[in-house]
Amino acid sequence: MVRSVVRMSTASAAPTRRSISLRRYRLIAWLAFASLYVIIVTGSLVRLTGSGLGCVDWPACNEERFVDVSTPHAAIEQLNRLFTGVVAASVIAAMLAALFVRPRSRRTVQLALLLVAGTVGQVVLGGIVVLTGLHPLSNMGHFLLSIALMAWAFWLVDAVSKRGLEEATTYSSRDYWRSLATRASWSLSRGPRTATLSRVVALMTLVAIVTGTVVTGTGPHAGDESSPRFDFSISHVARIHGGSVLVTVALAVVLGLLLRRDGASRDMQNAFEAFLFLAVLQGGVGYLQYFTGVPVLLVAIHIALSVAVWLAALNLATTARRGIRATSIGVAAEPVAH
Repeated sequence: MVRSVVRMSTASAAPTRRSISLRRYRLIAWLAFASLYVIIVTGSLVRLTGSGLGCVDWPACNEERFVDVSTPHAAIEQLNRLFTGVVAASVIAAMLAALFVRPRSRRTVQLALLLVAGTVGQVVLGGIVVLTGLHPLSNMGHFLLSIALMAWAFWLVDAVSKRGLEEATTYSSRDYWRSLATRASWSLSRGPRTATLSRVVALMTLVAIVTGTVVTGTGPHAGDESSPRFDFSISHVARIHGGSVLVTVALAVVLGLLLRRDGASRDMQNAFEAFLFLAVLQGGVGYLQYFTGVPVLLVAIHIALSVAVWLAALNLATTARRGIRATSIGVAAEPVAH
């Protein structure tokens, strides 16, 4: 009898040992998030130091060596490639761990899978970048996929946060994406206008990032002296990019005025203030680098800040959505007066 009880307790404990606590999974998700951010910065340094063709082949560095650090340019490019292994390990860990978190979340698993798929895509695009001699189109694709990866990583860490878990009980991400196709979801009436304008700000932030990659593909930092450039006027594309930034900041200011008028929550105010601060700082760095001949240090700061602004825009839109849902749930819960 005692043996059977021991066996039963051991069998029931087995699934617990194979599961991962939510607290531990948050750490794994944040590590994946951080590694994806870091490799964007290190990748920009490869280009800014002229090391884009430090390794002239892919996946090996060159025909003689798989790993080559014999020259400064080769060492910089090789270190960035090796760090890709750290990124791959972190996103694979996030995906596998998502299967063992209890209770398991379908959205968390899907986002972790997207991180793995996106990282594989980055490896392929990295090879295309090298094999095309750092063509600006391939470089644009490489960076914009990084922006998508950061969005997925943000949503992943948000999904396992306390607020994300509370929302998951009453919120379907599939229904949310479907609702974006409806006219009511983009209404500017008093209730939903905060969420609508927050989404528009996030979209304009993405536009500013895309136009910024065109400026980079036209400017002097190609990653190698022999690399091709877009045949655009740098002043013209810079003006278009600057215009998109100004429109984004102007829309954010309008949003801020509406938040003040409507008496927004402290969470929403914090999200707005963080975005506006980073957007204005980013714009200032952008104009400073343009008028000082795009020095390497300022360009590196500008690239790192562009990702920070994108994350702040995503946080702004997410916080606004939650505020609208909380309001609607509160209204629905109010008793009807007789």
